[in-house]
Amino acid sequence: MAPAENSSPVGNGSSEPKYPIKYTKCFIDGEFVDAISGKTFETLDPRTGEVITSVAEGDAVDIDRAVKAARQAFDEGPWPRMSGAARGKVLFKYADLIEQHTDELAYLETLDNGKPFVLSKYADIVGVLKCLRNVAGWADKISGQTYKMDGPYQGMSLYEPYGVTGAIIPWNFPMLMFMLKVGPALAAGNTIVVKPAEQTPLTALYLAALAKEAGIPSGALNVVPGFGPTAGAAVASHMDINKVGFTGSTEVGKIIMEAAAKSNLKPVTLELGGKSPLVICEDADLDAAVDIANLALFFNMGQCCTAGSRVFVQDTIYDAFVAKAVEKAKKRVVGDPFKPEVEQGPQVDETQFKKILEYIESGKAEGAQLLTGGCAAGNKGYYIEPTIFGDVQDDMKIAREEIFGPVMSLLKFKTLDEAIKRANTSSYGLAAAIVSKDIDVANRFARSVRAGTVWINCYHVYDQSLPFGGYKTSGFGREHGLHSILSHMQLKAIVTPLKDSPWL
Repeated sequence: MAPAENSSPVGNGSSEPKYPIKYTKCFIDGEFVDAISGKTFETLDPRTGEVITSVAEGDAVDIDRAVKAARQAFDEGPWPRMSGAARGKVLFKYADLIEQHTDELAYLETLDNGKPFVLSKYADIVGVLKCLRNVAGWADKISGQTYKMDGPYQGMSLYEPYGVTGAIIPWNFPMLMFMLKVGPALAAGNTIVVKPAEQTPLTALYLAALAKEAGIPSGALNVVPGFGPTAGAAVASHMDINKVGFTGSTEVGKIIMEAAAKSNLKPVTLELGGKSPLVICEDADLDAAVDIANLALFFNMGQCCTAGSRVFVQDTIYDAFVAKAVEKAKKRVVGDPFKPEVEQGPQVDETQFKKILEYIESGKAEGAQLLTGGCAAGNKGYYIEPTIFGDVQDDMKIAREEIFGPVMSLLKFKTLDEAIKRANTSSYGLAAAIVSKDIDVANRFARSVRAGTVWINCYHVYDQSLPFGGYKTSGFGREHGLHSILSHMQLKAIVTPLKDSPWL
């Protein structure tokens, strides 16, 4: 077991397992330490709005302390000087330790975030392990090339780590987003400073403790909880951070990109918002299409950047689709995420809860037809009924803006050309999908839609072998597997003169 930094039991009288909260301080240079200011902030249980625990509130001075530790670890420490195979061995051990602590990590994720425990355990942690083991396997397989140059010279290219990297991660998939940034950065030989979302800091701190236990050297990984305008801004603007990765809203992504440019022109990888179209064609298997649309939107309480939130249904099957989609949504089980039968837990916090309800009211005000849901569920916590709007028009707010909640918008279309044009009429371009039995129709859509990921007759299928990222204001750069490792490395060219070679 990882050493406990503190141990205060938590329980809200619900059906959750009971584990203590062990780690609540900043993790800097291999140790858990208080914020320099001594400040803390409360992290809340979204089931009730009650306090889980207080966490150290890092700000710019704590980020600076973490960056100095990361810089020393990179400039003088063993991590970037280890062979790729040696780094991979440590990362494989790290993955094994995470797997051994699956139940506790899944409990913390659900407690802090509100997602169903079965999702935390069987989707999120599985994704964490796949990511980490994938990049661990790549660590000793990164190589450059040699070039026969014009004249008596030989050229070769070499991939090198950036140095100190920074990561600012969101609250919707806290563990997975942590590892999508940390795993590739460490596999490439970088050191890293992570600012977790203020809503969900607990699993990031636990993962930091397991990293130390796995043998990742002091300073190579640092985690500083805090708020975006202070700690997050310090990561983006710090002169001694060489590269930044961010997952979150497009609005904040622009702020981070501007701060990175104004400081030391550090490169950024941005995985931002989405308003993904899902096109249901008239030849689709109707039951399968309803299942796909349900998963596309309601997965993770709708708090997913790739959510299929614009569902275009061909007019000839629209009424039949609506009837089945509404019936399925009404059967969706909302409640305590620790109960195994529950499909949808609470939204992450009160701010998000109120934002979603405001979008629902805007849908009503603009004339969309509320087919089901539309209200808060229960009288405690941040639960919202699965909601479906019909007869949605492209210019409505609920069809244009990212809601990040369990609100499905149904839009009619007549022809594939129309659907493609309307699907592309968005500032976002993260994902898209089509349901059709005609492979020519599906391929035409896939090649025409402007999105980083396109699903055909499926949704929310991810793999570490596939690049993941967005077009347009959904960001740039790619994550997963080799793509993510190379995004954490620079390419150097080296030239050597050749003498007396018969092959000049």
